Amino acid sequence: MRETQAVYRSPLAAAGGLAVTGSGRQHARHAVAHRKLPSFAVVLVERGWGFLDTAAGGRQSVGGPALFWLFPNRFHSYGPDENGWEERWALFEGSFIRDLVRMRLIAERHPLVALRHPEEVARLFGQLHADLMDDSHLGRALAALTLHRIVIAAARQTRAAPRREGEAMTGDIVETLRGRALQPLDLADFAAEHGMSAATLRRRFLAETGLPPKAFQLRSRMDHAKQLLVTTDEKIETIAAKVGIDDAFYFSRLFHERESCSPSQFRARYRRS
Repeated sequence: MRETQAVYRSPLAAAGGLAVTGSGRQHARHAVAHRKLPSFAVVLVERGWGFLDTAAGGRQSVGGPALFWLFPNRFHSYGPDENGWEERWALFEGSFIRDLVRMRLIAERHPLVALRHPEEVARLFGQLHADLMDDSHLGRALAALTLHRIVIAAARQTRAAPRREGEAMTGDIVETLRGRALQPLDLADFAAEHGMSAATLRRRFLAETGLPPKAFQLRSRMDHAKQLLVTTDEKIETIAAKVGIDDAFYFSRLFHERESCSPSQFRARYRRS
């Protein structure tokens, strides 16, 4: 049996955005039953089988390699079968986590992530533990950075998970719309092109980007307009037309609502002479 390893740190007042407060590794043989934690946690199951039970996600079978997220002040239970499992874990907290949740990179209703490329995540957990062993400001900052990278690595593997036959991956659909953002969008036709209803497309876009398709298209148009404002001498009405908005006054109003400045002010602020 591998010896249990664990290190705990009190959060630093200056590290309010994201702080790792614990990390460890063990061969677990017993379940955690009906427990609450005061902080977030992530558990990596490298090998073995068992279960996870949370109020939001329900009871699920866990087969390593996989990881799961635990939310603070929520009852949860989890643990291996009679053979035990190889487990790494980390505790973390901070205001920045609200953004990770808002962007759905960590989801309470979908806490379990099956890992298709576990070696990357296992390496990051090992790095996080080494970072936290260095009890210095730099070590704490590095541990927070590594935890952030674990979040991103898990989200990428979730995004790349296989879909039902005939369905495109959401990330591919997002990139397709980004490439067509300057063209008129018929939502029903675009959804049918990707083998789904308009309602399903909207739901998946919200989950992936936090925006419905039309709002995502408008954001992409405004981003392109900003690029043209800074890198060209084109007139405002010409730029409006190039991003698919024929009325220059309407374009300027939309731009001001989003950027709190006019297109001309944006150009003056960021343009290099």
